[in-house]
Amino acid sequence: MPIDSYETKGSPACRTVRLAAAALGVELNLKQISFVNQEHLTPEYLKMNPQHTVPTINDNGFIISESRAIITYLANQYGKDDSLYPRDPKKRALVDQRLYFDACTLYKASIDYYYPIIMYKAPKDSTKYVAIGTALSFLEKFLEGQDYVAGKTMTLADLAIVVTVSTLEVLNYNLSKYKNVIRWFARIKSEAPNYEDNDAGATAFKQWSEDMKN
Repeated sequence: MPIDSYETKGSPACRTVRLAAAALGVELNLKQISFVNQEHLTPEYLKMNPQHTVPTINDNGFIISESRAIITYLANQYGKDDSLYPRDPKKRALVDQRLYFDACTLYKASIDYYYPIIMYKAPKDSTKYVAIGTALSFLEKFLEGQDYVAGKTMTLADLAIVVTVSTLEVLNYNLSKYKNVIRWFARIKSEAPNYEDNDAGATAFKQWSEDMKN
């Protein structure tokens, strides 16, 4: 039975859930939430998610939000093996660390810089821009001599981080100096199941960002 997944088109967090679900073989029943029409503020949605954010999933009455919590739940509940989210405590800790790095450092730096410009026409902040480069330098170091961000095989951490990097790419951030990141980026694009869905979502995100600026 498909899992209801409430999302908005192009959202990086929603694309992370879709990419992980594809890799896990989990079927999602996608339900689009319009922020313009304030569908995230309806009593029904607020009952599910008081934070009124996307994505949110409803798995036969079990409701959870926050993309990284969602994808680890899906892996724990539906993973056919533990390759994407290892059960070994040390291997899992490494995946978790990379997921937290994405949430708190790389993705955070990206939205801290770009969202005020996109949504509020704020001036460019050079300090925030430098923070993106610092975060990418950490990712570059994580990938030194490694094909994946957290171990010897592709994990949920690769799927979350690739969404962030693909978002930076469509926002025309210059990734050329990060050779390990570029090599890894190409690998995940070719290996992640249904990656073309993330490409389509990134294109939609780019269009949204351009529409917001006009």
